[in-house]
Amino acid sequence: MTERIVLAYSGGLDTSVAIGWIHDATGADVIACAVDVGQGGEDLEVIRQRALDCGAVEAYVADARDEFASEYCMPALKANALYMDAYPVVSALSRPVIAKHLVKAAKKYGASAVAHGCTGKGNDQVRFEVSITSLAPGLQCIAPVRDLALTRDKAIDYAEKHNLPITTTKHNPFSIDQNVWGRAIETGFLEDIWNEPTKDVYNYTDDPAFPPVADELVLTFDHGIPVAIDGRAVSPLEAIQEMNRRAGAQGIGRIDIVEDRLVGIKSREIYEAPGAMALIEAHRELERVTLEREQGRFKREVQDRWTDLVYDGQWFSPLKRSLEAFIEETQRYVSGDVRLRLHGGRATVTGRRSDASLYDFNLATYDEGDTFDQSHAKGFIEIYGLGSKQATARDEKFGHGPSLDPDASNKGENE
Repeated sequence: MTERIVLAYSGGLDTSVAIGWIHDATGADVIACAVDVGQGGEDLEVIRQRALDCGAVEAYVADARDEFASEYCMPALKANALYMDAYPVVSALSRPVIAKHLVKAAKKYGASAVAHGCTGKGNDQVRFEVSITSLAPGLQCIAPVRDLALTRDKAIDYAEKHNLPITTTKHNPFSIDQNVWGRAIETGFLEDIWNEPTKDVYNYTDDPAFPPVADELVLTFDHGIPVAIDGRAVSPLEAIQEMNRRAGAQGIGRIDIVEDRLVGIKSREIYEAPGAMALIEAHRELERVTLEREQGRFKREVQDRWTDLVYDGQWFSPLKRSLEAFIEETQRYVSGDVRLRLHGGRATVTGRRSDASLYDFNLATYDEGDTFDQSHAKGFIEIYGLGSKQATARDEKFGHGPSLDPDASNKGENE
């Protein structure tokens, strides 16, 4: 039986050419695997037929939009996942679900290897291959662009020579990856980090400098998951899609960042994630109302580590699973409503309410009805500051007490 290789197939030029390119280089039959994670574009059946027309012996297609939204985007929302405090791991989230379907296709068709279209200097090669081998350690991984010298110019020449049913052009200024959680844009003139993005970079968001009338809505959460918008029940996918539309119309979720890649280089990236950024803003605010102080502090450390692991391609790692168990526990009381005002590039929380709220009006108020016993404060402060007080007394004993002279440090350096 001829060896078989499963190819992550997008329906575009590079992966269409890769079908024949891999067959020519290895002699193996190629099975195309297309996974819809909300990237838009063509119908899956059109993509399936194109793969077969380009030489694939089989085509596996999967509508994974609901799966992606529920099992990947929602954990990221619970973790308030923002890499470098800015990027909602748009591409990193989609790679493990695509890898999962690549492995399923490999098992279904008896393939010995999986191929992807990543270069040798990006993060995605790591995400795909680590995810694939974590799920199926015996599978081999092939990257035609990295391993088989498939460049874009070669791809265009190959497509034209073999009359492949794919549009070819050497003018493509950007590299774009998108899904329902957001859109990533890089390369071209954006590689000069002084250059400002032009209007044609954006697709998910309108110009925030010219916003429509402010849009106010109420998001309802249940255990950290959005379940309704303005009282209308929504699935995770529907919540993301509606927030993409409404927040995108206000120009919310545009991100321009010089990012630390896993492979050790810095890369300028532009992202659009209107729904993700609006949902994270609402979710964080509801957590401020419902999480106990120390629990919330520690969660911020845990979720940052969770985000780094996901960015670094470790979705299926034991540590990520362990951290996720803690995050899931913190969501027990993250239920309630958040009112958001969307306008001019900003999602602003204007109200919050929860039956599980730790906010007590009678404790917080300075007006009539205050139940906070202020007589307890003096003793609390004395005990709270006792350690620092004792340490300062010791320092003064040995001549190292704190100086009140603002120029003391400079004097010490100049003497």
